Amino acid sequence: MNTKARISKAERFGRRIGGMWRGFVRCEHQVAGWLVAHGLSAGAATALLWVVKLVVLGVLLYVAFWLALLFGFAIAAAWMARESDQDESEEWAVGEQSEHKNNPGYHPALYNDAPDSRYADPRYDDE
Repeated sequence: MNTKARISKAERFGRRIGGMWRGFVRCEHQVAGWLVAHGLSAGAATALLWVVKLVVLGVLLYVAFWLALLFGFAIAAAWMARESDQDESEEWAVGEQSEHKNNPGYHPALYNDAPDSRYADPRYDDE
């Protein structure tokens, strides 16, 4: 039996996300320290950082809203295009022929189609 512990992909992903979060917090503290070093009070630096975070969150929500709206319009357009194709009817079909030609088993090359009353077969004119 292997005694070596293996790290799963989920744990590796979690560690990576945690490292990125720690890096973000470290950069935030550095920016706050830089602002304090340049004459801003600690409370004002914290407030400014919170304002920046809220503005970034607002921009992300704004972009997400418009992308979702665009995606919704694309889905609606695709749905309408799909539905419009099914409503087309054959204008040349007469009477029961339109129903016959819409059957799932219809094939135009078959010779047992319903006869078209607009065309007379010369072979049967004598009858």
